[in-house]
Amino acid sequence: MTAIAISPDYTLNDFKGPTVIHSEKQNEHYISVLEVLERRSGKLSKAESRLTELLTLLITEYEERSYRLRPSTPLQVVAELMRANKLRQKDLADVFGTESIVSEVLNGKRELNKDHIKRLSKRFSVSPELFF
Repeated sequence: MTAIAISPDYTLNDFKGPTVIHSEKQNEHYISVLEVLERRSGKLSKAESRLTELLTLLITEYEERSYRLRPSTPLQVVAELMRANKLRQKDLADVFGTESIVSEVLNGKRELNKDHIKRLSKRFSVSPELFF
């Protein structure tokens, strides 16, 4: 891995050289600095381009570490999608074929099949991988 060195004296709107992110406040600050740099896209110096790259890496690493999704079952995924979209069982009859199949799936009596996953993915614009 190649390290990118940026002088700690480099400042942009009173921004000192970046360090590993340890708090949400620090993350938000780095995001705001990155947004300033991105608005100047095409007009960045080499140091600013490197800073943009480094901030992106630091922010990504912090968010992957801090906002990990906990593993979910396919049933939990369907339930969350329904909740987020304010849907009831009957609203998914078109995906599953009948309301009784929706009920069986949501009650754990029936597993999602390939067609269900395909239709759910399309309905909610999510990857089929979400259901595995």
